[in-house]
Amino acid sequence: MSAIPHDRIAAGAPVLMQVSALAKRYGDQHALADISLDVHAGEVLGLIGPNGAGKTTLLEAIAGMLPIDAGRVQWRGSPLTLAQRRELIFYLPDGLRPWDDQYVGRVLEFFAGVYGRSESAVAETVCSLGLAPVLRKRVLALSKGYARRVMLALALISPHPLLLMDEPFDGFDLRQTREIMGLLRQVAAQGRTLVLAIHQLVDAERVCDRFVLLAAGRLRGIRSLRELRSRTGQAASGLEDVFLALT
Repeated sequence: MSAIPHDRIAAGAPVLMQVSALAKRYGDQHALADISLDVHAGEVLGLIGPNGAGKTTLLEAIAGMLPIDAGRVQWRGSPLTLAQRRELIFYLPDGLRPWDDQYVGRVLEFFAGVYGRSESAVAETVCSLGLAPVLRKRVLALSKGYARRVMLALALISPHPLLLMDEPFDGFDLRQTREIMGLLRQVAAQGRTLVLAIHQLVDAERVCDRFVLLAAGRLRGIRSLRELRSRTGQAASGLEDVFLALT
């Protein structure tokens, strides 16, 4: 799979969510410092940065799982309450593997029932993620890759218009990662918006329309790769070189 044309979706798309001056401290340490960004409808926005940059903290703050010290989150120009976040945002953390003793098929059926999703929608998700071989296995018995596929399935079965995913490609090899990238691009093309925290910059470059560059809890840039290249004067550089130049 080759790199996705950047700002193909973001250009001209309306702002779905706006984060303004978000701050989170742990004692004297700033986990997030004055973070402001827009998320456009139908885009795949990548949060990139090294470990400890604040990617997970930012996702948890946006999802309402983490209290913030300052700032606000708005949805289409209006304040976004915690109750509204549960209806509009689905957050998929990294490394989550709940319901260990349950069978995969049962977990998917239960989740679909909660959100009133049809059997055909579940079957389509099972097919797209290659879960048929493990439907009768317990979650505890799954490999890391299959466990991650199950959690991705729950996100795709959900009806939420905004999906926040922390390291969605963790546990996949190169070929599997490319398959999941293609699937997430299809999800965005069908109208949903994705914000992905990605540690591997090569993966981020292939799948995202725009990038939020984080380092030590601070925003270092938010643009498409083409715009970031222009900003750094590195017209032919990849995302890794651009990120290093800006941080």
